[in-house]
Amino acid sequence: MEPRAAEAVALLALVAGQDVEPADGGDGTDGRWQIARKVAADRVISTVDPDARHAHKTVHHRRDGFSAHLEVEPDTGLIAECALTRAAGADNSDAAVGIGLLAADPTVTGPVEALGDSAYGTGEALAALAAGHTAVIKPWPRRPAVAGGFTGDDFSIDEAAGVATCPAGITRLISRTRVVTFGAACRGCPLRARCTTADRGRHLQLHPHEALLRAHRARAADPGFQATYRRHRPMVERSIAWISRGHRRVPYRGIVKNDAWLHLRVAAINLRRLLTLGLIHTGDTWILTPA
Repeated sequence: MEPRAAEAVALLALVAGQDVEPADGGDGTDGRWQIARKVAADRVISTVDPDARHAHKTVHHRRDGFSAHLEVEPDTGLIAECALTRAAGADNSDAAVGIGLLAADPTVTGPVEALGDSAYGTGEALAALAAGHTAVIKPWPRRPAVAGGFTGDDFSIDEAAGVATCPAGITRLISRTRVVTFGAACRGCPLRARCTTADRGRHLQLHPHEALLRAHRARAADPGFQATYRRHRPMVERSIAWISRGHRRVPYRGIVKNDAWLHLRVAAINLRRLLTLGLIHTGDTWILTPA
């Protein structure tokens, strides 16, 4: 057997042995199956590119392939750092890679305002930024268990005492796994209709960085925070558009080659942007003058 054929057979066996689900419109009894469209970090989705992964930007927005990450200087639109990774896995998340790009940027020599959408607003990312930077990141919204009712932020948390108190004034202990269960205390509560529909009453799952996330959501409601976010977002979105226009599909297989391609494209986009900003050559050196 030729080496390439053996490689193809091995990859096919790897894909076939992973989680599968009935094909669209079927229940499996017709013999039609497809690879489960989930985002497990180790799920191989292609027999020709073992680095490709399923990616879920939203519940209804799915793509297969890789993720490109950019760190952009928001006033000029210049891209300072970039990376191409697999599209799934904790180490490849927007927040994890974004923090790495910021740390690797040699031009960041002091505290900066780090802007980003909600994908960068994880507790771990906020904790890393709090060590020396200011996060101007759109927070994850808190959705109530009942439409128009109470969210987790309406419950007060006392980490020192290890307790949480609901809007009705009922206090319960925070468990070792950071779960707060109100259970039977919800029976007959006059606020129950605005709090939960669960038969066993309301419970909360507290994040390890709960206090930091709550403080960030409160700060994000400040008009100054929102003004900064709105002022800089258009240029960042423009830089992303320059990179992705006509290049939603990568030209190679695997992370290494496509990451090199992304860096080359970023360099070309940056050069074009610098020329727009007034970059000229004097015969001896390059200088940047107002356009």
